[in-house]
Amino acid sequence: MTGGSGRVWAHVGQTFTEEAYDVVVVGAGRLGTACALFLRQLAPGLRLLLVERGGLPNEEGATILAPGVWTTLDVPSGREAEAAWVRAQVAGGFGTVQFQPRPLLSLHGEEGPGRVPTPAVLTRFPEAAPLLNPQALPWAELDEAAVTFRPGALALACGQEAVRAGADLLLNTHAHLVPGGLRLDRLTVTNTHQIVTHETRELRAEVVIVAMGAEGPHAAEHDLGLHTAHGRAYRQTPRLNTPSDDATPVLRAGGLTLRPQHGGFTLIPPIHHRDPHGYLPTGGRLTGVPVGLRRETLEDLIRLMDALPPLASEALEVGHSLADVPGAWLALPHGRTDTPPLHQQLTEGVHLLLGGPLADTLGLAVAYDLAATVAGRGGRPWGRSG
Repeated sequence: MTGGSGRVWAHVGQTFTEEAYDVVVVGAGRLGTACALFLRQLAPGLRLLLVERGGLPNEEGATILAPGVWTTLDVPSGREAEAAWVRAQVAGGFGTVQFQPRPLLSLHGEEGPGRVPTPAVLTRFPEAAPLLNPQALPWAELDEAAVTFRPGALALACGQEAVRAGADLLLNTHAHLVPGGLRLDRLTVTNTHQIVTHETRELRAEVVIVAMGAEGPHAAEHDLGLHTAHGRAYRQTPRLNTPSDDATPVLRAGGLTLRPQHGGFTLIPPIHHRDPHGYLPTGGRLTGVPVGLRRETLEDLIRLMDALPPLASEALEVGHSLADVPGAWLALPHGRTDTPPLHQQLTEGVHLLLGGPLADTLGLAVAYDLAATVAGRGGRPWGRSG
């Protein structure tokens, strides 16, 4: 297949009879869809299939709840060119993605390099003043180059463009890794709203790219018996109903990101450590009352209530149970909270693609790097080779 649009199988009523592909990408989050698109651009002669357990984009993974904040403050040393390339791609490479330049204020309790007194910065952003206590956070860093975007929209745009470029797309299908390819369970919904396997079939693939987010390392370990050093953590994104508008900057304090969104703020809590295998998140208690915020997240917010007074008000949505507060499992490359996205060859023909906490800043570059590796292309558009 070298030209024309790819085929889409959205439900079990559409018969899927394919037996083999050159490359199969498992997972339609932003990294999986971007990798599929880049592969079609770099190696249009390869037969490529994108498989997703749900719809496009992935509806259950961290992509939908990712912060969508690109900032120079998240760029590791030596990877500035990659990060700048990612920013340019989000800004102009995908026409349907809403991309909004929005300054980011990182607030601190202590003086440090590049920090200025918080009151001086607030003269430029008076709308941020009611959100914070300058006495508790007297120092600030300002990133004028920061932008916000919707990672879910990015995944959708990449997936649609990959199909237009010739990639096939198989939705509502659970993929299991097997030597030499995949076992596919095509899913359907019964009249009692249960998700069941309608049919199972084997698919051969020369290369499988596992872009399943936090489920990827577990799939490799469970299906192929491979050990990985990667972990995961459950991250919730509660809502703060304090007014925001297009002029409100992104705020950070104590690792907490306040992302202006839908007239209020989406809170992105810090990730301190990986959750142990088998851990099930549970809600905590606030003044003895059960709430939907997991205990670790609740403790972080309580610790910041003096610095960010609205957190101590009714503007914070805490819910009554875990189901009331959006949350998803987040992949942690190497089990760490500060490791950039990565790709790794697990065994012959099987590659793992992981995003993690820094996916907003570097994810697309890592997806491109893997696509170029699979395609046998050495050059990288940000000037790095290898």
